[in-house]
Amino acid sequence: MIDESILVHCCCGPCSTASIERLLQEGWKPVLYFSNDNIDSEEEFEKRYENLIIVAEKYNLRVIKKSYDHSSWREFVKGLEQEKEHGKRCVKCFRYNLLEASKMAESLGIKHFCTTLTVSRFKNSFVIFSQGEDLPGFEKIDFKKKDGFAISCKLANELGLYRQQYCGCEFSKNS
Repeated sequence: MIDESILVHCCCGPCSTASIERLLQEGWKPVLYFSNDNIDSEEEFEKRYENLIIVAEKYNLRVIKKSYDHSSWREFVKGLEQEKEHGKRCVKCFRYNLLEASKMAESLGIKHFCTTLTVSRFKNSFVIFSQGEDLPGFEKIDFKKKDGFAISCKLANELGLYRQQYCGCEFSKNS
């Protein structure tokens, strides 16, 4: 059994539920990190954050919220705006979020970090892993395994969480 802190990049409340439960079962001490500059509006960003707070309260976990900075994300993916969903823009977006989580973990002195993005059945965990494997402390945890997606849906319903219908960026809304 593991007995160490891990920074968890959380994309939203629903995806965080099963991910947190698995980390706790494995003995990790999760610290939640909400850093999602890819989200298309501050209103949507806040709605997802509020739902993460519901989850954090259920598990009595700390949440760190990064200030919303969509323009930095837009600059990072510049030139990829016309890419199809699951293409090069998404890969670059994964990289952006993992870099942000890596910097935060380092600043907090937390040796390990991971992302809840791997729980989604709509995201390829191997692609996500490829964007984080060179970052110190990145844990390749595929939260889809062990029925993670189904569990996240069940827990999100039980908690009455807002379940968004798009990844977050303005480009994924129309896909």
